[in-house]
Amino acid sequence: MPRHPSVYGNLLKERIAKGQVKCWLVNTGWSGGKATMPGIKRMPIKATRALLNAALDGSLNNAEFRKDPNFGFEVPVAVDGVDANLLDPRAAWADPAAYDATARELVGKFIANFAQFAEHVDEGVRQAAPKAA
Repeated sequence: MPRHPSVYGNLLKERIAKGQVKCWLVNTGWSGGKATMPGIKRMPIKATRALLNAALDGSLNNAEFRKDPNFGFEVPVAVDGVDANLLDPRAAWADPAAYDATARELVGKFIANFAQFAEHVDEGVRQAAPKAA
């Protein structure tokens, strides 16, 4: 891409706002631990389908949400056809302390990476970025 990544990010933000589009982030990766841990599995396709269907049919708009303590985004508390533990990654890990340590490490990496883009985005984006605990 020939332009700075912030140009594309700001363009996407503008188009989302102009079109009043709802955006959802769906984990299709691993759940219950690090991908390198023994016995860790990918998100079940049935759960992914249920989340996508709820987004597409509008029922996700009416769900109860909780704020993720690490990244600050809103996460549904319950969705028909989805195990509640999949909606709360900390609960899915056998060792909550290991989850907390891994989450802190990931937030730190995110913050360090975002620093190179911070001056190129507006204050709203900077405020939405994760903060160190």
